[in-house]
Amino acid sequence: MPASVSMDSRTARLRDYLSLARFDHISKHVFIIPGLILAYALREPSLLDAPQRVVVGFAVAIAIASANYVINEWLDREFDAHHPSKHHRKAVSLQLSPALVYLEYAAFAALGLLLAYWIGGAFFICALVFLLSGLIYNVRPIRSKDRPFLDVISESVNNPIRLTLGWLMLDPTSMPPASLLLAYWTGGAFLMGSKRLSEYRDITASVGIETLKRYRKSFGGYTAESLIVSCLTYAMLSSFFLGVFLIKYRIEYMVAFPFITGLFGCYLWLSMLPDSIAQRPERMFRSRRLMTMLAVNICVLLLVTFLDMPSLASLTDRSFTPVDMLHGSGK
Repeated sequence: MPASVSMDSRTARLRDYLSLARFDHISKHVFIIPGLILAYALREPSLLDAPQRVVVGFAVAIAIASANYVINEWLDREFDAHHPSKHHRKAVSLQLSPALVYLEYAAFAALGLLLAYWIGGAFFICALVFLLSGLIYNVRPIRSKDRPFLDVISESVNNPIRLTLGWLMLDPTSMPPASLLLAYWTGGAFLMGSKRLSEYRDITASVGIETLKRYRKSFGGYTAESLIVSCLTYAMLSSFFLGVFLIKYRIEYMVAFPFITGLFGCYLWLSMLPDSIAQRPERMFRSRRLMTMLAVNICVLLLVTFLDMPSLASLTDRSFTPVDMLHGSGK
C-alpha cells in the first residue's frame, strides 16, 4: 500500500461493512425501468400480481448488486489504494475482517437469489447470471476487469441483465428482443468506455500513467485515442441495434432517435470534463444538462409508446425517386 494512504486506527463498525455494498449506487437500477415500460407496451401482460413482482424484483437487483459491490471493493482494495479518490474507501483505509466481508457477500447473494426464486422461472436464472457476472469481473483467474476492452464489455453486460430483470417482472413468459439487448449492452459499453476515458485523462494528467496502471491493469493496454475510438464504436453499434429494434417492433420509436443521439453526445462531452461525473455514474443526477436530456428522452419515449403514428409505416416501404421527377419532362 502506498505511503500516502493512511490506515484508520479505529475498529471497523457495522456501517463500515455495509458501506461496501454501496447503497448510494442504487440509482444505477434506473436501467431496469425501460424493461418494465417496454414489456408493458409490447407484450401487454396481465398486471394482476405486477406490484408485488416489481417490488420484490427491485429488491433482488439491489441485493445482488450489493453482493457484487462487496466482492469488488474487497478484492480491489490494493489497487484502489493508488486511485486519487478511491483510496478513501473503507476496504482500503480500515482493517476489515475477511470472514465478515465474505459473510456479507454471501448474505446479500443468498437474499437476492431467495427472493428471485420466489418470483421463479427465467427471472431466477437472470438473477443468477447477474451474480455470476460479478464473479467473472472481479475474481481470479478470469478477473476480466484486468483485460483491456474485455473489462468494458464484461462490466456493461449488467445493463442488458437489468433490462431483462425489468422485462421479466412484468412478463415472465418471454424474453426481450435480441436487438434490444444488444443495443443495451453496447450502449452500456459506451458508458463504461466514457468512464475509462475520463479516468485516463484525469489520472494520467495528475499522477502519471504508471500510477494509473497500478490502479487498474487494463489501462496498460489503453491510450486516450483507443478509448475515444472504442466509445465511437460502441455508440455506433448501439445505434445500429437500436435502429433494428425501433423499426421492427414499434416504428413510432424512430421519433425518439435524434433525442437518444443527443443523450449519447451529452454524456461523451461530460466525460471530457475534468473530474467528470462519468467517473462516478452514481453522481450523474448532479448534472443538470444530462438530467434535462434524460428527462426529454423519457418524455418522448413515453409519448411515442402510447401514440400511434400510422404515417410512419411508409418509411419501411421500398421507394425510389425516378430520374424524370428530378429533371422534369424536358418540355
